[in-house]
Amino acid sequence: NRICVTASVDFVDFRSPIHLAEVVLLEAFVTRSFNTSMEVRIDVWAENMQQVNGKRFCNSAYYTFVAVDQSGRPIPVIEIEPDTDIEKKYFEGAMRRRELRLVSAGRMKPEEALNLRDFFSPE
Repeated sequence: NRICVTASVDFVDFRSPIHLAEVVLLEAFVTRSFNTSMEVRIDVWAENMQQVNGKRFCNSAYYTFVAVDQSGRPIPVIEIEPDTDIEKKYFEGAMRRRELRLVSAGRMKPEEALNLRDFFSPE
């Protein structure tokens, strides 16, 4: 129940166009929350109301939103805990995606991205 602003959009994966007169369906869920931000995956579907089974997947993207107060200053968000296996998969991946965003933006040194290093280093 806080105002959130969009901080970034990344990993947009286009699969299918949305045609004129189709209904656009957005399915969004929080994959992980951090101190003042949260990563949200948004899946986009198109549906042709004139066809049976006319719903098809179009694209997905990861958005980062930051909660702000009335003055626009970042404020803490609640921590989320994944329950299902798929929630746990997205939750774990969110930390790697966050580090990748921070490294790409120059806000984190590559050697500080511990989750990326652990993910890519052979055991």
